[in-house]
Order: sequence, then structure tokens, then C-alpha cells
Amino acid sequence: MQETADIGLVGLGVMGQNLALNIADHGYHVAVFNRTTARVDSFISGAGNHPEVSGTHSPEELVSSLSRPRRIILMVKAGKPVDQTIDTLLPLLEPGDLIIDGGNSHYPDTTRRTRTLAEQGILFLGTGISGGEEGARHGPSIMPGGNPDGWPLAREVLRAIAARAHDGEPCCEWVGDEGAGHYVKMVHNGIEYGDMQLIAESYHFLRHGMGLPVEQVQATFEEWNRGVLDSYLVQITADILKHRDADGAPLVDKIVDSAGQKGTGKWTARDALDLGVPLTLISEAVFARYLSSLRDERVAAAPELEAGTLAERDARDASRLVDDLRDALYASKIVSYAQGFMLMQAAAREFQWQLDFGAIAGLWRAGCIIRSRFLDDIRAAFAAQPALVNLLLAPFFTEAVKRALPGWRRTLAFAVAQGLPVPAMSAALAFYDSYRSARLPADLIQAQRDYFGAHTYERIDAPRGQFFHTDWET
Repeated sequence: MQETADIGLVGLGVMGQNLALNIADHGYHVAVFNRTTARVDSFISGAGNHPEVSGTHSPEELVSSLSRPRRIILMVKAGKPVDQTIDTLLPLLEPGDLIIDGGNSHYPDTTRRTRTLAEQGILFLGTGISGGEEGARHGPSIMPGGNPDGWPLAREVLRAIAARAHDGEPCCEWVGDEGAGHYVKMVHNGIEYGDMQLIAESYHFLRHGMGLPVEQVQATFEEWNRGVLDSYLVQITADILKHRDADGAPLVDKIVDSAGQKGTGKWTARDALDLGVPLTLISEAVFARYLSSLRDERVAAAPELEAGTLAERDARDASRLVDDLRDALYASKIVSYAQGFMLMQAAAREFQWQLDFGAIAGLWRAGCIIRSRFLDDIRAAFAAQPALVNLLLAPFFTEAVKRALPGWRRTLAFAVAQGLPVPAMSAALAFYDSYRSARLPADLIQAQRDYFGAHTYERIDAPRGQFFHTDWET
């Protein structure tokens, strides 16, 4: 077959199809392949009937259709399918060819593949892609990492198909070596879990804590989306609350309250434990999904377990409560991102990655699920202080939290008094109060550990690194 295609793509699920069309729309000829070849034919005869798209029916045909050095994007399920696809392609490739994994792979797998393929002369990029079906079709956020020698071969096409921020910058830039791109995508997804949980708690507060009708709740989210909370997730929440079922009732009320997940939030929380980072809000968001899945138990427990509410609803306070909740959501969101960047900072130290945190915030400003106005402020904070230890210490965010703090505390006090679950917001405030505390009760924990296990402790009146033990029973 003649070598006419600029790039190949394996995997014609919805994301793969849309990404292929996006590539073709930008003037690159893309050859596509799918293990189930009937899907190739269906695509080519339908949406993929595009002058810059050609179908192939075997790995051999795909590879032979590509100009050299060959570039192949994999849009297949993470895990073994990626390895199996690579194993199939590898005998057909030559040194200097490039494989790009655009799926949701776990970053240790990407590091392993980068190293293994480099030994065989094959370049590999592990590239996080966010934005769902719409993003893949019209411009996603793209987070490439892997073998830096592969980036020059992919840079032009990936930046061409990426989303554009409001200033025209493509949301695609080199992230770092080996698994760095997929690590940043993993943290993006963890932050996504946190954002979704915080918004869900805010919705629950308005609807069930304050007893507001769904129309008023919907209008509140629309209003919030015109201010500091302007974001894709707040926007789609307002859209969702407009939707009515066939009987005229809000469709959201007909949806079973048991949230699913694909595992990236769990990966983020697990990695935080491994690196010793207090990723409390995102971890709580993951646990909230687990708890939601215990629906039968919750339904059975509801009439048996008392709420013990202490506060009465007062319609006169509705406006203040809504304003307080907006502040609580904003402040909690700041904490969520602060924790996410703490995790990336720890990973950069652990894996010796040179991560540009301002640039990472820039990658998320458009195309991805967590895109928001807020990310410009994060980008500016790291531009002003590249070595910033924590976003909470950036002057902009220090002042923002200071202004939001009274409403944040009143919101949680009301929620607790009403018996409303607000696990993510509560975790955010607990983190904030712990982080700002010069002294925590860990002194007692160290004494307890020394008492029962002779684990020793340090003293505030001795140099750090000097350890002591006490015989507490004498």
C-alpha cells in the first residue's frame, strides 16, 4: 500500500472516531484501524467518509500506509489491550517510529512502556487527553509525556487538534518524561472527582437543606457560572437541572443516586498515600462514590437512624445562605486544586520530573472537563512564584479564602446542624484549618506511639533528627 497517511490511529470507539475526524479536519491524512474490522467499514461509510481518512483492515496494512517515521495513536482500553496492541505493531515498525498512547493509562505502565520501547529504538508518548467526545472532536486538552525524542514528531499535529484557550494558546504542551503526561491526566481526573462532589454537595444543600425548588437551584447555578465559579461543570449542572422527564418532573430526580467510576480517582488517592500527600478532599470524593453505591443499605438505614437536626429552615436567611454556599464552594475548590498541585509537586520530586505547574494549569483552561476561569488565576500564581509551595500561600488565593472563610464556616455549621452530608467541603475546611495551624495534636500521637511501641519522638527544644524515648510507665 502506498505510504500516503501522515498518522495512524488504532481504536475506533467514540473517542477514537472523533479524534480521527479532528485530525482530518486539520489537514492531516489519518489511516484508521480497529481490531473488529467491521467497525472500520462502518466508520468509513458513515461519519468517517472524509477525504483525509482512509480505512485499513490489518495492522500490516495500517503500518504500510504511513509515511516515515511512522506515527500511530492508540485509542484503546487501558491496561492489557495497550500492551497487546503494541506487541502486534512492534514487529512491523522500525527504529525512530513513534507510538502515542492517548488512552487513560496508569502512569507506571507508561513509564515501563517508554523504557522498554526505547531499548528497541521505538519512541513512545503517554498522552493524557481530556474533554470527552466533544473535546476529541473539536479540541481536547492534551498532556503529552514519555520519550522526549518523540515530542518533535507529534508536536505539530497534537497542538493543531488541541483546544484553544481564550488567548489563543493551544492546550497542549510537553509535560515531562516517562509517565509524567499520564500522571498529570490522573491528577486532572482526581480534581474532576473533587469538583463534581463539591457541586453535588452544593446542589443537595440548596435542594434538600434549604428546600429550594429545582427552578431556583438551576437559576443559582446559572448565576454562579457568571462569576468566580465560571466552569464547564457548573455550566452543565445548570443545563442538567433544566431537563424534564416525559411527565414534566426534573429528570435528575429519576436518576439512581449511585455514582460510578472508572478508577482514575482511586489511582490518585492511592498515589497520594504512597507519596505521603494529604489529598483529603479528592480522597473523600472517591469514598463518597463508594458510599453512594451502598444504596440498599442507605435506604434501609434512613428510617432507623436519627438526624438529630438542630437548625430550623428560615426563608428570611435564604439569600445569605446561598451567598455563603457560593463562598464555601469557591474556597473548597481552591483547597482541592491546592492539594492536586501538592501531589504533582511530590511526584516531580519522587520521579525527578521537571514539571511546569503554571503550564499545566494552562493546559486545563480549555477542552478538558475541569476547564474554568479559575485556572487563569492558578497559572498567574505560578508565573509570579514558580517555586510556590502551596496555592493557598499565593497572595491572590490567600485573600480569596480570607473573604470566603466566614461563609464557608457558616455553610458547614448549617449543614451539620441540618444533618446534611458535606464530606468534601468538610474535608476541605479541615485541611485548611490543619494547614494553618502552627501546632497540631500529633505531639500526643507521637507520645502514644512511643508508649506502646517505643517508636521514639523528637523534642521542640532539641535539633530535628535527634530522637528520644521515655519509659512512660515509671
